[in-house]
Amino acid sequence: MAIDDLLVDEHEQSERVRNWLRNNGIGIIAGIGLGLGAIYGWQWWQGQQMQQRREVSARYSQGMDALAQGRIPADGGKALIAELDRGNPTLGTLAALQAAKALVDAGRRDEAIAALRGVKTPDPNLAPVLQERLARLLIDANKPDEALALLKDDRDPAMLAARGDAQYAKGDRAAARDAYTRALGLVDVGDPQHRLLTLKLIEAGGTPPHSEDNS
Repeated sequence: MAIDDLLVDEHEQSERVRNWLRNNGIGIIAGIGLGLGAIYGWQWWQGQQMQQRREVSARYSQGMDALAQGRIPADGGKALIAELDRGNPTLGTLAALQAAKALVDAGRRDEAIAALRGVKTPDPNLAPVLQERLARLLIDANKPDEALALLKDDRDPAMLAARGDAQYAKGDRAAARDAYTRALGLVDVGDPQHRLLTLKLIEAGGTPPHSEDNS
């Protein structure tokens, strides 16, 4: 092939490339721009989320410090709990538990009960803790039947122990013994709770499992 033919071919190819770029260049640039925008947008969103988490954690720490020092808000901490709930429901639930404890320590048990009744946690690990704490406050308020309605989990030793306490408060020692015995079966012998449950079972008129073997 002659040099002139090669030059013509190269010229035609160059023209084709220029024409293609003229026809498609805007789309390419727009696509690159959208891609970069998506990347920067994602990074910005992640940064905002991280900043929000830091702020919620800092607010939680401040609120817990205040409660630990006995500085309970007039509303019992409801505004703080609602604020934390919006940013992190788990921290909101933990704050509710701490606020309830502070209220009880301040002699405001009924307010603590009302506060815990209003908490709806999405955290499956905290839900049984919340129910057990509320149940114990209800037992203390001489409302064992209301407490029993919350204590349904036969696999949770803390709930079973609270169920035994509620039944004992009602005067149903047989049901109390059953609950304490079930709880003992779920707690290791070396656990401090085991000793406490054993004492409760004896108080309810029961015999701790394997006690004959140890005599």
